[in-house]
Amino acid sequence: MKVLVVGSGGREHALCWAIGASPVCDALYCAPGNAGIAADAECVAIAAEDVDGLVAFARDKGIDLVVVGPEAPLVAGLVDRLTEAGIKAFGPTAAAAALEGSKGFTKDLCAKYDIPTAAYRRFGDLDAAKAYIRAQGAPIVIKADGLAAGKGVTVARTLEEALAAAEDALSGGRFGEAGAEIVVEDCLEGEEVSVFALCDGSAALMLANAQDHKAVCDGDKGPNTGGMGAYSPAPVMTDALAAEIEETIIQRTVAAMKAEGRPYTGVLYAGLMITAQGPKLIEFNVRFGDPECQVMMLRLKSDLLPALLAACDGLLDSFDLRWYDEVALSVVMASKGYPGSYEKGTEIRGIDAAETDDKVKVFHAGTARRADGALIATGGRVLNVTALGDSVKDAQQRAYAAIDRIDWPGGFCRRDIGWRAVKREK
Repeated sequence: MKVLVVGSGGREHALCWAIGASPVCDALYCAPGNAGIAADAECVAIAAEDVDGLVAFARDKGIDLVVVGPEAPLVAGLVDRLTEAGIKAFGPTAAAAALEGSKGFTKDLCAKYDIPTAAYRRFGDLDAAKAYIRAQGAPIVIKADGLAAGKGVTVARTLEEALAAAEDALSGGRFGEAGAEIVVEDCLEGEEVSVFALCDGSAALMLANAQDHKAVCDGDKGPNTGGMGAYSPAPVMTDALAAEIEETIIQRTVAAMKAEGRPYTGVLYAGLMITAQGPKLIEFNVRFGDPECQVMMLRLKSDLLPALLAACDGLLDSFDLRWYDEVALSVVMASKGYPGSYEKGTEIRGIDAAETDDKVKVFHAGTARRADGALIATGGRVLNVTALGDSVKDAQQRAYAAIDRIDWPGGFCRRDIGWRAVKREK
């Protein structure tokens, strides 16, 4: 098979690494890819949002399957366009991608089909939103309705913070069209967990779960980011809890989307809060998480490619996947200054030294090669140093030992990824 992966981050590197290992894969391309992906796939200079360019390339190369990594091209209808061109694609249609593309759509779906989530209201009018926020009080959550590159959610601990977030979106134009409407919802308390399932429009196959760290600083302090690290499996997840989540959230959502005439095919990522009242949905993403994908791919024992094909072909009912029992843990190395402004082009050395441990894999998220061959950082989140271990503590030690072998003065990382789970293991 000829396979094209769309995207350029750590998630796409992990997908290319896993897909490229399949005996079914004869040729693997990635658009646009990065310096690390270039070791596993042929990178082509087509942007992930260039729908016309991607369709033309897939047609010209006779691509058998396109795997779409990021959310923006999914919401823009890349899968629809590929399907119209007779090219098989893994990912939801634009109509189904509304699960991530519109927070309001998802909350309304949850209300209609009894999918557990926080109580909420939708607003396009600032005065009405402010009146509701004042009546509810803090803490409270303000979400831009549309895609906002992971920056559209404010967990407001004070009334002033909540009112400012609503004003930024509805009046200040901070998120453009994505913030023309907001969702205001109750603040859920508990422990977060990320759950994933492959979906074929009717059936869902549960994947490994994970727990990530959003805050930029140790101790879960500082501003939120796209993710500073993750580990799998999450210790909070019991068999009983997993069964409840599958029934009340994942299966219910797949059935709801089918009933709405928007059958969901692809991977469904549910960000959940495990509350005293049970699991509740925080948000859906319509793609693999990042860095959750990296830890899942390291734990996956089965061939990924046939599973993706089964999702496309409506055959998940008879499919299963096997996972290594070991824990996987990934630490994000980011450019100094992230998630604020940061310098690009800083040189990175020592990746080979980091991977001398055969249980360590460094996935690239924002790298390129300079003309002289040197590896340089091109983004905020740059490397995902990922390790397997017999316990969270073991995987954590291996990952940080690998990080200490990387020579990158322009980068930094949290030094406590997995701290909750390590505390549980003691």
